[in-house]
Order: sequence, then structure tokens, then C-alpha cells
Amino acid sequence: MEARFDFYQASPDTMKAMFATQKVIQATGLEHRLVELVKIRASQINGCAFCMHMHAADARQHGIPDHVLDTVAGWPEAPWFSDREKAALAWTERLTRLSEPADDRHDYDRLATHFNEKERTDLTYVIGVINMWNRFSVGFRREPE
Repeated sequence: MEARFDFYQASPDTMKAMFATQKVIQATGLEHRLVELVKIRASQINGCAFCMHMHAADARQHGIPDHVLDTVAGWPEAPWFSDREKAALAWTERLTRLSEPADDRHDYDRLATHFNEKERTDLTYVIGVINMWNRFSVGFRREPE
């Protein structure tokens, strides 16, 4: 698959704004492991190989073990995800699959048990941002490096 064009060169101001989102995410105070797991899971759902590869590599550099990364897609059955991480991953799936009708009360109640209002807001921002990055990379066929 060949990239369609270089969207960084096509619209530098847009891409500057996209990169600025990373500073906001870093300032949230959410755990790095949790943020990377959310980014990987949303990217898996969206089929974004570039983002899956990049965030798995980043997670490994920050000490997240391979057995954890190998099972992100099967998080409900894996014992090494905390209840907080499972709540975040369920929320990630719910918000990434908006077109699938579902009653989100259980997922939201689970989220509210483990995250305060600021953290819920920040986590939802992280989920929205990675979904946006996925759309750029998938839509313009950016391949893993």
C-alpha cells in the first residue's frame, strides 16, 4: 500500500495543531501505561497499523511488558489489566465504535467508579485524539516505519 500524499507537508498548520494535542495529553496526569493502552486499542479497532506499531514501540520503551501489549485486544480476559485500565478500555471501545448501537450505562458507570470527572474528561480527550490520528493515517495510507 502506498501513501496517498504527505499530509504533514500539505497542511503544516493543521499538523502543528495535531501535535499540540500531545502536550495536552501529557499534562493530564493520566498514567502513561493507561494512555498507551487506550491508543493501541482504538488503533486496533480502527485498523491503523501505523499507530499500533508506534504506540506499541513507545509502550515497550516505557517498560510495558510484551505480554500486556500482546493481549490488549483481549483485555477482558487478561488478568494483568487493572480494573481502572479495563474501565478505560471499555470506554475506548464504546467511543471508538459510536456507530454500533449500545446502552453505554454500564461502561459509563464502570468508568465513573475508577475516574473522577476531570480524568473522565481527559480520557475522553485522549480517545478522541487517537481516533483523529487514526483517520489521518488510515485515510492517507501512512505505513508503519
